[in-house]
Amino acid sequence: MVSSRLRRITSFLLLGLLFIGAVLVSGCGATDTEKKENGELSGTLTIAGSTSVQPFSEVLAEEFMAKHKGIQVNVQGGGSSQGIEAAVSGAADIGSASRDLEDEEEAKNLISIPIAIDGVAVVVSKDNKVTGLTAEQIKNIYLGNIKNWKEVGGADATITVVTREDGSGTREAFSKGIMNEEDIINSAIVQNSTGAVRTTVAGDKNAIGYVSMASVNSEVKAVELDGVAATEANVKNGTYKLQRPFIYITKGDPKGIAKEFIDFVLSEEGQKIIVDEGAFTVK
Repeated sequence: MVSSRLRRITSFLLLGLLFIGAVLVSGCGATDTEKKENGELSGTLTIAGSTSVQPFSEVLAEEFMAKHKGIQVNVQGGGSSQGIEAAVSGAADIGSASRDLEDEEEAKNLISIPIAIDGVAVVVSKDNKVTGLTAEQIKNIYLGNIKNWKEVGGADATITVVTREDGSGTREAFSKGIMNEEDIINSAIVQNSTGAVRTTVAGDKNAIGYVSMASVNSEVKAVELDGVAATEANVKNGTYKLQRPFIYITKGDPKGIAKEFIDFVLSEEGQKIIVDEGAFTVK
């Protein structure tokens, strides 16, 4: 009786240890699990950070996994700062951010790899005769200090202010680039996607909003910002100021699966995916 009971207890303990070991192995990053099977990399890669970069990473990950059947890529959000910290701590193999690294972050042996550029266009109805605004005018519209289009050369009509939700990467870029972190007027219409902002502005001839530049279509009109047109060329040459980088971050030089994935993202195929998804190439 005692011997049988001891055998059962021993079996349970062994199974428990095997389970714990499996969990620990599965929780490791790509550096610990990668191996070659029939010449193919195998393992797990974790990407975490910016919710603006996240949709791009998800599509890129799908294509990458289709090419490498032995690799599992897990993409998580959390925000740029969390992504940078995840890279520092090793919780993620690749952190993602929609801003440049700060000096104290660069000092933590982090490697910043730009993968795309995102321009943010300020848009109005195609029927609005206003073709350009200064950054100061846009800021005052969003603060509620300018309430009528006639104050900025437009029709005598109340301005409908449209914005993105808190936590949006596009809103963060707009807040930093235009608002200087001051609060947007509470009466602004809040939309949770670029498409929703564009649709709202297109349907209201007195509306103003902001969207990713690649999402501008014939339904709306992108206004000049401080006399500079919202174009890919002006984003790339730096004259159009309302823009932000999409970057990947690694602790030290990327290796193994992380390097393979980043190389894919920077390849002609990867950059085409980024363009198709609405950002601009870094090349």
